[in-house]
Amino acid sequence: MGALKMRTYLTGMPECKLGLNDRVLLESQGKLGKGKSVELEDMKFHQCVRLARFENDRTISFVPPDGAFDLMTYRISSQVKPLIWIECTVNKSSRSRVEYLVKARSQFKERSAATNVEISIPVASDATAPVVRASQGSADYAPEREALVWKVKNFPGGKEFMLRAKFSLPSIAADEQQETGRKQPIQVKFEIPYFTVSGIQVRYLKVIEKSGYQALPWVRYITQSGEYEIRMN
Repeated sequence: MGALKMRTYLTGMPECKLGLNDRVLLESQGKLGKGKSVELEDMKFHQCVRLARFENDRTISFVPPDGAFDLMTYRISSQVKPLIWIECTVNKSSRSRVEYLVKARSQFKERSAATNVEISIPVASDATAPVVRASQGSADYAPEREALVWKVKNFPGGKEFMLRAKFSLPSIAADEQQETGRKQPIQVKFEIPYFTVSGIQVRYLKVIEKSGYQALPWVRYITQSGEYEIRMN
């Protein structure tokens, strides 16, 4: 799922035209082979968009309201590999001791970097005496979340980082608690500025105002994790 979010500060009621690397549009114009295109599905528009114009020639034409709004939401059906892949192995070293080995690997190009990465690894609710070491960032046990929270401020593409953690468990309930902790998924949060998973690109953004005043369009791309969960081994 993706969205085109707009924030406008324009005088009057100028018309705006937005062009995307929409495969259907480029194919109709005979420009399909001149750059990367994407096939957008389930496109939904803000009420300011002239739908009849879009249905006729795929032009996104609109008179924007002031402030922030979602111009369009869309979906892509192509398979996308996880941008940050997590592997977690849980080893029971004794009846009352458990060890976690976590590997985090970024699966996007080196020129991009994920920011504010937070990886939440579930652990038993009565785990105690945590000993944690991370090759990058910081990690802390959050008993109120029953999780080990690993934070990495900057995670470049094509990199792999590791974390090791040891916990003590009450020996009587160790087996039951460890199995319960295993069944919960790992949760991952992150953002990747200047990057889109879908490959969508804004080809142009024109502001048409009859009085001729100058407007400066500015486009920023960002990928956000959304609800991103990975099952533990």
